[in-house]
Amino acid sequence: MLKGKTALVTGSTSGIGLGIAQALAAQGANIVLNGFGDVEGPKASITALGAKVAYHGADMSRPAEIEAMMAFAAAEFGRVDILVNNAGIQHVARIENFPVEKWDAILAINLSSAFHATRLALPAMLAADWGRIINVASVHGLVASAEKSAYVTAKHGLVGLTKVTALENAVSGVTCNAICPGWVLTPLVQKQVDAKAAALGISNEAAKKQLLGEKEPSMQFTTPEELGALAVFFCSPAGNNIRGVAWNMDGGWVAQ
Repeated sequence: MLKGKTALVTGSTSGIGLGIAQALAAQGANIVLNGFGDVEGPKASITALGAKVAYHGADMSRPAEIEAMMAFAAAEFGRVDILVNNAGIQHVARIENFPVEKWDAILAINLSSAFHATRLALPAMLAADWGRIINVASVHGLVASAEKSAYVTAKHGLVGLTKVTALENAVSGVTCNAICPGWVLTPLVQKQVDAKAAALGISNEAAKKQLLGEKEPSMQFTTPEELGALAVFFCSPAGNNIRGVAWNMDGGWVAQ
């Protein structure tokens, strides 16, 4: 379905980003990966799906590096047809104790990076009259949790950016939507599980159940594969008139 299209997915060397990249690759899209840590494993997983893959290690907190990444993607594959803004970090603390440098980093990576990538991707998408911008927000783009001030602020902002981007391009073939997952067992969330298990002196499985029980009625984690399937749907003809939505895949979290 996406043969000949190019997808750039930020923060895609693991977790949600890699799951979305793999789902788009399975539909024939060329993939530009971005992120830290192991690169060769994720690249090999994309190649195994029959897709072309490239990698750029831009630090998503630095606008100049984002510009370099977008130029790299255009040089490799012609243009970015599908932009998935997924890069994100987390820190948990009360507001009065929140480190200023952590606040600045979370806002830069979780929110400002999406603005910079979007502004750079839009001209080529509009010229082609086709594009998909998918912002990986969070259930925390819709509701709040204590001790996550920077993350909740950034994700609420990302939902707002999604709506503005959709409205500004509403009469074009370019759509913008947000995916808002609940708990997904990514390396980031596994750290929270590990911390809870250690703090309470309980098993990892018990910590997972407690984490889910606090917020997610389904008592199950959403998977990167499920999120990837939703991204593919947004890129399909059925997604042509889905514009500016914040689609929560959260096991009933915000239905409460």
